[in-house]
Amino acid sequence: MAKLHRNVLALGLVSLLTDASSEMIYPLLPVFLSVTLGAGPAVLGAIEGVAETTAALLKLFSGAASDRIGRKKPLVLAGYGLSSLMRPLMAFATGWGHVLAVRFADRIGKGVRTSPRDALLAAYVPAEDRGRAFGLQRSLDHLGAVIGPLLAFALLSWAGVPLRTVFLLSAIPGFAALLVLAFLVREVAAPPPPSARPRLLDGSGLPGPFRGYLGVVVVFTLGNASDAFLVLRAVEEGVSVKYVPLLWGAFHVVKSALSTPLGALSDRWDRKKLIVGGWLVYAATYGAWGILHGPWTMVALFLLYALYSAATEGAERALVADFVGPERRGTAFGWFNLSVGIAALPASLLFGGLYAWQGAPVAFGVSASLALAASALLSMVRTPQAVKAG
Repeated sequence: MAKLHRNVLALGLVSLLTDASSEMIYPLLPVFLSVTLGAGPAVLGAIEGVAETTAALLKLFSGAASDRIGRKKPLVLAGYGLSSLMRPLMAFATGWGHVLAVRFADRIGKGVRTSPRDALLAAYVPAEDRGRAFGLQRSLDHLGAVIGPLLAFALLSWAGVPLRTVFLLSAIPGFAALLVLAFLVREVAAPPPPSARPRLLDGSGLPGPFRGYLGVVVVFTLGNASDAFLVLRAVEEGVSVKYVPLLWGAFHVVKSALSTPLGALSDRWDRKKLIVGGWLVYAATYGAWGILHGPWTMVALFLLYALYSAATEGAERALVADFVGPERRGTAFGWFNLSVGIAALPASLLFGGLYAWQGAPVAFGVSASLALAASALLSMVRTPQAVKAG
């Protein structure tokens, strides 16, 4: 098996450190909102929906802009820098509006960096290794999501550090990520698109089947609300707040362990079938989440749900690179990320509203139904026949 380019490893390390920083805060956010600030599920849905939709819109602009200027790294560095600066300010929040403002700014940073980063990673990876490369990046990202909750748990349970201080300390791994990005990641020399000065967001040159793929992704994402609701459900079913970081960490251990081998599997097998299989696992776990009870059941469902993420995250991104050549790949990743995120606001608002007014069974049941519909639709999308052909 060929050695992966250093950009894959360096960008994976950046993701690890950034997620360690982010996940010191994120799994505790539902508790912080509900217990400390007195906000309910509908507010959580609004915050997460606005935050993720903001990120998605900017992912399109930043991906297209990186193709236009022919450079990726400056936008990647700017995005990670903004998030690392804003995230620790959660410690000073005194109302849910402050949480919204910090999450909004943090997601602006994510929106600026994600599409250029994915294009930067794909630029140095041959087609037959795309799944493995994106799987490794996601694996290291999830490993950071293990480290972050463990750090939070240790600080809260063993050191007796207040919740807000944990949020402040999240700045340390965030700053380390910036150092790795600045000194270890290599820029890619990519020519601008062949047409003279195309419109920044022009998607007309993207293949028709790719646009069909994006439409199916929108259907799936409409049922894919924030994972913060899963934490809320677990706490409601008896999982102690102090164990939430451990549960979140175990969830990401499974994702980290499986992302690379499942990404590599997508290089040897049909990526579409792997994604459909992952979405079916999603539908099954969400359906069970709405009707089953008990803290140990919640733990088991979290670990099974991790299989869906490991199977799909790398494969979905590798499939984008299969569809589109390098001269438009930043734009393609931008449209992909927009498709994921444009449905995030209605998805989280719908789920939060159904959860608050109709209860967990209805909210989780609707999401499971949308996942089943998307699985059927994706089966009908024509994808590149030979993934290894480039």
